[in-house]
Amino acid sequence: MNHPAEAIPMVERLSGHAYRESLRAYQPRVFVDGREVASVVDEPALRPGVNALAYTYDVALREDLAPIALAMQTSRGKVVPRMLHVNESAGDLLNKLELVRLLCQETGCAQRYLAHDALNGLAQVTARIDDAKGSTEHRARFAEYLAHVQDHDLSLGIAMTDAKGDRSRKPHQQANPDTYVHVVERNGKGIVISGTKAIVTGAPYMHEFLVMPSRAMGPEDADFAVCCAVRVDAPGITIVSRPAGRPGEKLEHGDALFSRKYGQATAVVIFERVFVPWERVFYTGEWEHSQVLTYSYATHHRHSCIAARAGFGDLLIGAGALMCEANGLEIDDKASLREPMVELITITESFYACGVAASVYAQADPHSGTFMPDAVFSNIGKLLLATKIYDMHRLAHEVSGGLIVALPGPDEDHNPATAAKLSEVLQAAPGVPYDKRIETARFIEDLTASYQGGWYSVISLHGGGSPAAMKQEIWRNYPVGSKVELVERLLERGVLHDEQRSITRNRQPGKCCDTGCTVPGQAVMVELPASRQ
Repeated sequence: MNHPAEAIPMVERLSGHAYRESLRAYQPRVFVDGREVASVVDEPALRPGVNALAYTYDVALREDLAPIALAMQTSRGKVVPRMLHVNESAGDLLNKLELVRLLCQETGCAQRYLAHDALNGLAQVTARIDDAKGSTEHRARFAEYLAHVQDHDLSLGIAMTDAKGDRSRKPHQQANPDTYVHVVERNGKGIVISGTKAIVTGAPYMHEFLVMPSRAMGPEDADFAVCCAVRVDAPGITIVSRPAGRPGEKLEHGDALFSRKYGQATAVVIFERVFVPWERVFYTGEWEHSQVLTYSYATHHRHSCIAARAGFGDLLIGAGALMCEANGLEIDDKASLREPMVELITITESFYACGVAASVYAQADPHSGTFMPDAVFSNIGKLLLATKIYDMHRLAHEVSGGLIVALPGPDEDHNPATAAKLSEVLQAAPGVPYDKRIETARFIEDLTASYQGGWYSVISLHGGGSPAAMKQEIWRNYPVGSKVELVERLLERGVLHDEQRSITRNRQPGKCCDTGCTVPGQAVMVELPASRQ
């Protein structure tokens, strides 16, 4: 879609600075490290997270990245930020994948892609509810909200994971109903909700929360089946957050070289009788559709996570190669370095390739028409990155050496009694100054062997669902039946397909055809920007 930019209406887009300033119009109740935050945008403990979000806004303004950072929302006839776009083709998914990887190369975790994943899931579930009811109400309400989000270039916090309480019990069985968000009152103006959402990414510095159910539900859980949008500063909302990154560690000397600049806050969000007007309620009580939303969102999100951790892998690959050079070693000449570097590259590009495959084999949702990444490839890619993140750290450590955690602290770089001697004895390659070698070592330590490094490991393992959830979806969607019938044909058994036979129930439709993944005229991924080549 290479139309002249001036011929296409474009929503107003914020710069990073404008995003920061927009936060001043919100007054959320936020606690960090046991103290209440007066101003989110001015709070040092949250600054790395705000920086990461601001970067995503600035990227969307770059002309060289416009083909992947922007998208045409044909339902509105407007160009919108990619992170707020509802996918209309497999090409949209490929471009989103590329953009998320690029953003996470800079920030480690761009965070804003969760809005994209939730909006796409919401488009699908509202269409399904309307089709089931023979109405247009839910589609219309979502379309109005989508326009609101796009026109104001909002950042959305996804309040999905409930506190859950006793994991062996369903929502309506909990001793404390506030372990799940639920409807406590309905009236002519809207609904009132209470409960707790845990692990809300970037909660303090978002504009609004999308509240969504976190699991499949039964009829007894109807009050817990609620999906709506609220401002982060709506009365009754309390945000209890972790700091973003490592903002307080010797900023003047330079240890937390990466995570003092970029980071991600996660928060518990408590809802206490929060009013939501009907125009911001996407559904309530339709318990049978909660599984549709959780599945749709999870598939989109796992697809995005693949790109996010590929960007993180790019950081480890680049830093590992720099560390080898700083140690005075040529990777080309040392199999002991070359092999772990190739393994690190292979892991990163393997799960990213799954993301590409999930995009190419995407299919249009029959109700909403939006494009859904292939579930098998999305879940395999996410499972690979979740379990291989520890190997990625190990390989970065292997090529870098023990200096990344054995270095004296950064204060010694400014100690007149030790600095000169250290700079002499700890320089390795003649062409690489001491400070450059140490800077690279501390960068790798920050990414892999610090509090922040541990955070990346855990968020990679459990973000978007646990490995068990991915394995369940892979088995549920993988066409084992096609493989069974293949072998039976080769054995000349002549067994016909039997829908009642559990082992052959799941079969693979044709994928390599012009009516599947390659519809004539369908948009494909644009040429990569120079920054990614």
